[in-house]
Amino acid sequence: VQLAESGGGLVQPGGSLRLSCSASGSVFSIYVMGWYRQAPGKQRELVASIATGGSTNYADSVKGQFTISRDNAKNTAYLQMNSLKPEDTAVYYCKARRVGLVTYEYWGQGTQVTVSS
Repeated sequence: VQLAESGGGLVQPGGSLRLSCSASGSVFSIYVMGWYRQAPGKQRELVASIATGGSTNYADSVKGQFTISRDNAKNTAYLQMNSLKPEDTAVYYCKARRVGLVTYEYWGQGTQVTVSS
């Protein structure tokens, strides 16, 4: 599966962005989708994930601030980010994961989010 993120950019503190992760090449609905971020000098961390059935999981740092969703008809996962803070600045990546006898994982190329005044 090929993943392509979009929607990043420069936003002022308190602003909002919606990231999109468009998937192609496989059956999107069977993959667990996740959003990760990596700030300069830091390890990549999980921000949010959404299972095939729609259940969601969030990092404590973004609970109540970010919302992950998916539209299987459009083969797209989203990350709605509100009340953005400078510490949310990072490259945001999406990941597709399929667990079975063999686990498959695919990453997008990332999209930069910069929160600054």
